[in-house]
Amino acid sequence: MAQPLIEEESRGLACFFYCSVFAAIGFRLIGGSQGMVSIAVRVYDPEKDLSATEAVDRLCDGGATGQVSLCMDLLGDPASRVRHSPAYRMLVAETSGPVKEIVGVVRGSVKVVSCGRKMARQGGMLKKGHAPAEASPIYTKVGYILGLRVLPSHRRMGIALKLVEQMEEWFWEKGAEYAYMATTKGNKASLGLFTDRCGYSKFRTPSILVHPVFAHRLPVPLSITVHRIHASDAELIYRRRFAATEFFPRDIDAVLANPLSLATLVAVPSGCAAAERWPGAEAFLAAPPESWALASVWDCGGVFQLEVRGASRLRRAAAAATRMADRAMPWLRIPSVPDLFRPFGAWFLYGIGGEGPAASVMTAAVWREAHNRARGAAAVVATEVAEMEPLRQGIPRWRRLSGAEDVWCIKRLTEEYNYSAVGDWTKSAAGSSIFVDPREL
Repeated sequence: MAQPLIEEESRGLACFFYCSVFAAIGFRLIGGSQGMVSIAVRVYDPEKDLSATEAVDRLCDGGATGQVSLCMDLLGDPASRVRHSPAYRMLVAETSGPVKEIVGVVRGSVKVVSCGRKMARQGGMLKKGHAPAEASPIYTKVGYILGLRVLPSHRRMGIALKLVEQMEEWFWEKGAEYAYMATTKGNKASLGLFTDRCGYSKFRTPSILVHPVFAHRLPVPLSITVHRIHASDAELIYRRRFAATEFFPRDIDAVLANPLSLATLVAVPSGCAAAERWPGAEAFLAAPPESWALASVWDCGGVFQLEVRGASRLRRAAAAATRMADRAMPWLRIPSVPDLFRPFGAWFLYGIGGEGPAASVMTAAVWREAHNRARGAAAVVATEVAEMEPLRQGIPRWRRLSGAEDVWCIKRLTEEYNYSAVGDWTKSAAGSSIFVDPREL
């Protein structure tokens, strides 16, 4: 999953000649005087591997380059980014010899998601307010690879390739039909590893949209009412209206019930019956307003914190000046830059959806309500949406904070489709929307 804010993938590419010669006996050439060293891949052990894996993450962090970059702190839990998934695993690559050293890590998770849709048949007359025909999801099991890192001193030695292959083997054992990963468009090394060496193909190109949280509240139009609804109501709406969206998790109930899922917000026109009092999901879907939208909020700060490093003193001072002015004169609504140069939390909006001609306006109201709730709890509100997402125009974003294009790559793992007959998903055309699971940021 792509991260809500830019993920640093491993920059290691395997050296083809040495991989082909030594792969069978498990050796890798570890540079000059170090000679031949054996690399073993095994499951992460939090009892003895915590400090070493944290060191790998830290040394692979983009902040070490001296350029402006976004860095991640996993808050003392290297497996935190996959821990909330239904099935997960973290692998480490370790050198042999008297002094063993962890030189690489990778995380992975397995879940069941929607990969397509089929239209349900409906006979007879439709009741007023009902959709003409709701799409039913076609599910498949997938493995997701993230957090692949190799120490700079051990890159170009096939370690990243070995970590990916071992993770894919676990995916296959769990019955996954596909594996996929996410990286940024500019991460040529990661894209080269997966597309050139591992057999993945570029699949989807969603965008990461990020907006700062201001000190002042943003007004929600009086013509729109935003409700916070119960998780059970949210689940029903998602399953009835959006379950056929690509990558929609079949266990959406577990996502909504997670303590990090803070709220689901629904925006409706203030003049409709649902505005005065939320009628419940069943009644709402039986007679929905002409336009409406919803989104759920995930607290990424419970998993990791982010920090912008490498910024000049001038940029830091300019950002601080905007915050001071915003606090002193909130009525002017001065666009302020939160303190992103120290560890900060982010809120992520997932499951963005809506219907009707004013759905994007309703989406903007949901986002504003989420922003207001984030004040004092997060520095930014972020989301990730498909390239052709129809509600995209209702989602505010700052260009300097947002990623123009993320890249999701996919690989078919099985010749036969054991989980469901879905055809070859890797060759399917992109839909207008995509569901980004917040558990895999």
